[in-house]
Amino acid sequence: MSKEPIIIVSGEPNSIFLEIFFKSLKLNTYKSPLIIIVSKKLLQKQMKRLGFTLKIKDIDKKYKDFSKLDNNKINLINVDYDFKKCFEKITGKSNKYINETFETALDFMKQNNLSKFINGPISKKSFLKGKTLGITEYLAKKTKKNKVAMLIFNKNLSVSPLTTHLALKDVHKKITKQKIYTQVNLINNFYKKKFNKLPRIAITGLNPHCESNFQNSEEDKIIIPAIKKLRLKNTKINGPFPADTVFTKLLLKKYDVIIGMYHDQVLSPMKALFNFDAINITLGLPFTRISPDHGPNYSMLGKNLSDPKSLTQALKFLDK
Repeated sequence: MSKEPIIIVSGEPNSIFLEIFFKSLKLNTYKSPLIIIVSKKLLQKQMKRLGFTLKIKDIDKKYKDFSKLDNNKINLINVDYDFKKCFEKITGKSNKYINETFETALDFMKQNNLSKFINGPISKKSFLKGKTLGITEYLAKKTKKNKVAMLIFNKNLSVSPLTTHLALKDVHKKITKQKIYTQVNLINNFYKKKFNKLPRIAITGLNPHCESNFQNSEEDKIIIPAIKKLRLKNTKINGPFPADTVFTKLLLKKYDVIIGMYHDQVLSPMKALFNFDAINITLGLPFTRISPDHGPNYSMLGKNLSDPKSLTQALKFLDK
């Protein structure tokens, strides 16, 4: 097997990610070799607890001969993790381990000039502790990229929040014309490179019905002028649309991407429409980063009931 490998960071050790990883290996055959960066002891314990029997191939951090890899075994780069039990509560005790898995992955990708990356979910409250808003921003900081965007991708419809894991009271402070220009440019570049097309983009307003009872609303000051400027170059961009009607069936048929002003404005209807049949792509990094569209889901740990669809979709997307 000579295809470029897909690098996978397991993320929060007390999450459902390894369960859906095992299921993804069982359900599908991937052409690209998968390399997971995780504690070997943790993986073995979860595999035993969940009833999976998969062989492991150990790889060191200087490994380069990817032509000898296949997915008949789990290709694993070990990062030691000191734990007492296989399924513990999510706490800050695992933060050092999680950071080391990301550092190991980024170093490995850089030394081998790799471009395909998936990470399992982490607890933003426990791991990031307010230092960054999310893993999108964490990876942007690690790779020294200051223009990134979150795209929740489904082949039928994608959404992209202008602001991510930000308190609602602060959203209006972060909405700028430049941020809208950057978001649209990153999305355009992604669709041109991946699908050879210019996407049809709808942009929402911030306020209900795109109206407000005060002068100089965000729509008037920022959103409408930004859309007018963007339309000079691309007439496939329209808006602002009220968020309560943009997801109606008639409008959905007209657009490939809906850009919203904040996280739940577009992610809530997206998940209502497609459940977990979507993947989280970070645009603007030096590699293609995808995260399955779910959290650690601690309440489902060890139950062997979690749906691997989002991870299998992520792997299929990178396996082309």
